[in-house]
Amino acid sequence: MKTIIVSLLLCITAILSNPANAEPSWVVLDASTGKVLGQDKSNTPHGPASLAKMMTVYLTFEALEKGKLHWNDTIVVSKNASQKIPLKLWLKPGSTITVREAVNGMIVHSANDAATAMAEHLGTTEAGFARQMTQRARQLGMQNTVFRNPWGMTEKGQATTAYDMALLAIALMRDFPKDYALFAQRSFVFRGKEIRGHNNLMYRYAGVDGLKTGYTDASGFNLASSLVENNRRIVGVVLGGKTARSRDDQMAGLLAQYSSSAAPNGDLGNALVAGNKTLKGGLTVASLVPIPQSAPKRAPQAADVASLIDESLIEQGDGGVVPLKTTNAWNIQIGAVESRAAADRLLNKVDRVVHSAIPGAGGFIESSAKAGRTIYRVRFGRFEDAQAAKNACAELKRRSLACLPVRM
Repeated sequence: MKTIIVSLLLCITAILSNPANAEPSWVVLDASTGKVLGQDKSNTPHGPASLAKMMTVYLTFEALEKGKLHWNDTIVVSKNASQKIPLKLWLKPGSTITVREAVNGMIVHSANDAATAMAEHLGTTEAGFARQMTQRARQLGMQNTVFRNPWGMTEKGQATTAYDMALLAIALMRDFPKDYALFAQRSFVFRGKEIRGHNNLMYRYAGVDGLKTGYTDASGFNLASSLVENNRRIVGVVLGGKTARSRDDQMAGLLAQYSSSAAPNGDLGNALVAGNKTLKGGLTVASLVPIPQSAPKRAPQAADVASLIDESLIEQGDGGVVPLKTTNAWNIQIGAVESRAAADRLLNKVDRVVHSAIPGAGGFIESSAKAGRTIYRVRFGRFEDAQAAKNACAELKRRSLACLPVRM
């Protein structure tokens, strides 16, 4: 009986100390006043996953503002940084990356090697930089957040809350209004290759202009989003979603529900006083951050939610997808049509899905004349061998996309 009681106590202790076992939580704040518009378990601990990179980016912006960094400065990539699991930029030990490339890599691609390289540059070690992250979190009013690494991998003691992450999102807008616009990027070019982001809600819901997605097996699916409507900005955070689709669906519903409830622009409220920055001339976060021009907002439709990509295999976390090596041997074909316009439409339609499933697979259109007519084939490649192409097709078919391995 004593053994059973001890075992039970150990299990309870593990559950209470592990944010992964916490129930999903969310919060929506008015960015101008800091007012909580709605919440559910918003102070419940969760693993941050890649939302931790928001603080890594915050400290990078801060170093740039103070002149300790410049956008074109180069950072040497350590062996430790190069060995991080995907998603990453596949940086080699001893190579260099610019500050701008590192920031874009963190924001758009959620690159773990870029985040680690930046952390080691600013804080010497990951652990040392993580202490800086936690200290700055306290100064921003994030009382329930502890960082253990700069990129969000599950680690004992690392935890945050939906409310704290909402404060961090608003701090990024308030303290770095010009640089915050980088969170609205849909892609960036790295070493001659376009790398596209996977913040799907930003593409599906008009008015959403960032911020960050995150996933690990332990934390579940996390998302911080900013919505602008009628010169008013709200910030939402969802932690612990069961799937990327359900998380994005929940966030879309929250933004639709609370966007009309946000108070008119005013001074920052008590929630943001800890930031130690006052806005001059009566300016607010919503007025400082450029308001993007977008199509009129509409409530998300069922078809939108169904089309969102399940990011469980493309975001960083306890596992990851390794890009296929590229040679000239094999391609994969998505379809063949009889006009270039139709081929362009097909490529645009499937490009994002393919890139999310197979990072690094470049799409192209190949034409050939046969029996007096021209066929336009939409293909991606190139893969190292037949098995690599078959594996790619198997992944795409799991995502309901037709695919055929073809030899060059």
